[in-house]
Amino acid sequence: MLALRLVRGTHHLVLLRRLLVAAAAAGVGFLLLCTLGYAVGHPAHAAAASLRLLWCAIPLAATVYFAVAVARTDPSIRPRPGLSAIGLGPARLTALAAASTAVSCTLGSMLALLFYLHLRGDITGLPFDGAAAELLAADQPIPLAAALTLLAILPVVASTAAGLALRPRKTVTAERAEGAERPAPSGLPWGVALLAIGLAVETYAGQGGQGGAFPLPGRFEGSPGGVLAGWILTAVGLAMAGPGITHWCGRLLQTARPGAVRLLAGRVLMSESRRIGRPLGVVCAVVSGALAAGTVYGSGSGSGSPAGDFGPLSGLAAGLVVACTTATLLTAALEAKQCRARTTEALLRLGAPATVLRTAALMRAGVLLAVFLPLTWLVAELAAVPLRG
Repeated sequence: MLALRLVRGTHHLVLLRRLLVAAAAAGVGFLLLCTLGYAVGHPAHAAAASLRLLWCAIPLAATVYFAVAVARTDPSIRPRPGLSAIGLGPARLTALAAASTAVSCTLGSMLALLFYLHLRGDITGLPFDGAAAELLAADQPIPLAAALTLLAILPVVASTAAGLALRPRKTVTAERAEGAERPAPSGLPWGVALLAIGLAVETYAGQGGQGGAFPLPGRFEGSPGGVLAGWILTAVGLAMAGPGITHWCGRLLQTARPGAVRLLAGRVLMSESRRIGRPLGVVCAVVSGALAAGTVYGSGSGSGSPAGDFGPLSGLAAGLVVACTTATLLTAALEAKQCRARTTEALLRLGAPATVLRTAALMRAGVLLAVFLPLTWLVAELAAVPLRG
């Protein structure tokens, strides 16, 4: 009940972010229900239905990632003086964040169920009722227990992930408490290694013929499972390497006798490398995958599939992944801005011009674009090579 009261009384921008989480959850729930409808309508194709369900794990993971980022920026769960006296300590606030995430995802799942039943024709009296009856196997009854189980996956996983990400941490070193410099992120070598392994797996799988087809949940057939595994390794590698790359971008800005603006921009990038580096790496992986797929299948080559075979459910899944990862990056940038609000206020009180802060922000954005855009293009080109074959 307290979580519902917090949802009602939050700022409109915070409420908008939660509604975006609900919309993403609705999209994932609709994909899961469509997979269930395919399994009900094609009982002889159990393996294909299982593969379609496995494909839904990618947009589900992107939605969970976005939901956790939104929970981290929720101002209602920040510890404030006096809250512990009324029983709202750090552990209780973490539980409230998990409950709020579950409420948003459950709302989206219920909307997905209503929309799915409406398109099947089970709910009438509205426009487009029964418009997709043949596609959604309207002639077969949907098992309610299975549908509710599938719809419960996202709220449970998202609330658990939010609780784990926001759990109270008791080990805070004295150096971090005093604001001393932290070491560079240690995931760069492992990220580069996973990136190379992923590209190698994609190349090997792409040259291995058409064995092990792994169809997307639409009309996009003939995608080898090894290529998918290689892309996942590539995405994980870029996510692990993102903080290290961002940290070294900050160091790059401070080379060759930097001035005040470059020094400020570089220090901010180094301090925020862990917060914004991982979302940057994930967006880089998603965009590179989209560019590779667009290059190959947009020209009608690769696996013998024409460009028109990219079905509506595949488009919905791809749109969810792109939207959720981009929104996560923007949310992480907002969180970083909130965390350095005191530093910004202190600089303004000391007489620093506002143009200096804006120039430093533009410089940070410029160096990140200058590094991550070529990296995204390079990974996309390398990933498209086995698909063209």
